[in-house]
Amino acid sequence: MRELDLAHVPPEVRQKAKLVFLDALGIALASSTMDFGLIALDAARALGGKSESRLIGTRDKVAAANAVLAGGTLAHGLDYDDTREGAIVHTGSTAAITALAVGEATGAGGKATLEAAIAGTEVMCKIGLAAPGKFHARGFHPTALCGTFGAAAAAGKLYRLNAEQWVDAFGICGSQSSGIIEYLADGTWTKRLHPGWSSHAGVVAAILARGGFRGPAAVFEGTHNFYKAFGASDPDLDKLDELGKIWEIPYLTFKTYPCGSISHPYMDCALRLRQKHSLRPEDIAEVVCRTAEGPVHRLWEPLKDKQRPVSGYGAKFALPYSIAVILVRGKAGLAEFTEEAIRDEEVLRIADRVRYELDPTIDYPRHLSGHVRIRLNDGTWLEDNQPYPRGGFESPLPPEEIEEKFRANAALALDGKKADEIVRVMRNLEHLPKIATLANLLKA
Repeated sequence: MRELDLAHVPPEVRQKAKLVFLDALGIALASSTMDFGLIALDAARALGGKSESRLIGTRDKVAAANAVLAGGTLAHGLDYDDTREGAIVHTGSTAAITALAVGEATGAGGKATLEAAIAGTEVMCKIGLAAPGKFHARGFHPTALCGTFGAAAAAGKLYRLNAEQWVDAFGICGSQSSGIIEYLADGTWTKRLHPGWSSHAGVVAAILARGGFRGPAAVFEGTHNFYKAFGASDPDLDKLDELGKIWEIPYLTFKTYPCGSISHPYMDCALRLRQKHSLRPEDIAEVVCRTAEGPVHRLWEPLKDKQRPVSGYGAKFALPYSIAVILVRGKAGLAEFTEEAIRDEEVLRIADRVRYELDPTIDYPRHLSGHVRIRLNDGTWLEDNQPYPRGGFESPLPPEEIEEKFRANAALALDGKKADEIVRVMRNLEHLPKIATLANLLKA
């Protein structure tokens, strides 16, 4: 990835990478208007540093490492950003946001910034795919762990680290990666912070390595390596050898709902059943979903808590609530995950009727599938299946839909003309002389 050149990147990879970048910017702009986003931006201002990288949604600039601390938190804060199945990592909030900040700090153009974003994305995906499901099983957030390396790769490209410095940077990342999933217990905000902290750590690692700070070369295969430390004692290190040969960006999935990616196929099933059968909430006696064991502790248990989440953010990881809100309201956008929305008794009555059954045949996390059965009061059973999420490799979204998602999110912070200009710039990002032009458009 150190020598990655856009000329050798397939056109479809370049195109999708730009859409992931755009998607991340829209989410970050929306988050810049919200309570958690304002706190993250204030923290970045307090940390300060050289005025070199835009704080998204503001007129302020800070040091690149502090800009990405806020930017990554904003871009992941709504749980609306892309996902790589298998690895279960969110890439735009780390790789693209880091590329933007470091690109601006180094005076890079659009081509170099896009190359950096692609490199960072591919690195964090491969690191996650070497241990599918293992990090989550041990209580770690894969994006938080793998994103540190992705951010270091993006920053390393733009800081022009040599081969030895890249090795050192990755070695340093092994001691900076962190992020536990205890937020699931009470719906608090630490997951939002994970890509921001990982991006911050990755930029710091690149800067340290550039200055000559040493890191262990055997960070992935040594006696006390990264994988062993985080609960994956038998990683498939051949995945790392695929870098630059087998591309992961085409397999990224865009989100159509602002909640946990594993929930989406189930929510699509529920929506189709609602529409096809003109379901009314009062007709529903029971909802049963098949699931693999892996997601149970994140989306299903404790079941009573997932049926009645204690916070709007916690509701994003409560599949009974997400299914219920679809069945009652017929949609699940940002408005359905607010503190007010999660107290809707009509939704909660249906959520109380949603339960799960374990299905060992589901190949999780390699495939995120959905299965919903609904029993009506008259005893009739309705059923729907979906083998993969909409928005991924098997069922892609048209670019126009992703651009409209960007406009809808950006509208919370920017006027429509400026949002349209950002879309135009991103379509031709590789031809932009200075990435600072894009950064300047992100001022609220």
